[in-house]
Amino acid sequence: MLNDNATAKPSLAPPVVRFAPSPNGLLHLGHARSAVLNTRFARSRGGSFLLRVEDIDTTRARPEFEAAIFEDLAWLGLEWPTPVRRQSEHLADYEAALTELRKLGLLYPAFLSRAEAADRVRAIDASGGSWPRDPDGVPHYPGDDRALSDRQRTERIDAGEPHAWRLDMQAAVQNLDGALHWDEHGAGPNGETGTLAANPAMWGDVKLARRDIPASYHLAVSVDDALQQVTDVIRGEDLFASTSVHRLLQHLLGLPSPRYHHHSLVCGSDGCKLSKRDGATSLASLRQQGATSDDILALAGLAQSA
Repeated sequence: MLNDNATAKPSLAPPVVRFAPSPNGLLHLGHARSAVLNTRFARSRGGSFLLRVEDIDTTRARPEFEAAIFEDLAWLGLEWPTPVRRQSEHLADYEAALTELRKLGLLYPAFLSRAEAADRVRAIDASGGSWPRDPDGVPHYPGDDRALSDRQRTERIDAGEPHAWRLDMQAAVQNLDGALHWDEHGAGPNGETGTLAANPAMWGDVKLARRDIPASYHLAVSVDDALQQVTDVIRGEDLFASTSVHRLLQHLLGLPSPRYHHHSLVCGSDGCKLSKRDGATSLASLRQQGATSDDILALAGLAQSA
């Protein structure tokens, strides 16, 4: 498991790592753990630590949360080059990737609403069937829209019908010329490490864009890491399974694959990972209560010195 004394295979060039929070809430101890592990890894190897702002979801991103992220990280003693990359300023990069996938015939417009898809799944489950689910437990998209003709798709889009853009996973996997792998220097939830086989099909037809958000996390992070020349992705083990999708997108788009280091999470008293959505205690709140940066490192399960 990656920690502040973690090692990796020698690299000819200094590593480039990144911490990429979303400004839709305040940072908590889990964020502190990941950010500090990233910066220590870079510092110990003469590399670079980048800060990226994942504000692609403009309906939830707030400038006050971005300012709070900068303040929290600086308080922890972290430094990064400026200007930072804000996803909202690089929409053309994601559209270019989507265009490439369309040219490959691997994207289709998905018109079923979330409620319609859920109703379909419930009907199958109620009849005794077993609908496939992704590693997060979310049912696969039914995928009926894959069978629509180009004319039908165009007519519905031109009529203004809401839709997302999904990856035709079956076609994408058939596009592979061999097995996909990634280089894991941390460990997955079950201790997986080393050269690991990717299995993107377990995610079904993943959403890559929707009308109100021009790129999904999966697409944006794959494009951003390549454009920023990130060599080592250091992140929580909750994103371990997502690596399979990222490796597939890297392959399809001709992007380099970084090394991956998945680390253990900071969990609450209920044993679950901390989450903004669940109201995890923020770093700002802990600081207001008198906590020092060393206190935060201890609470995040890190030694106080690199």
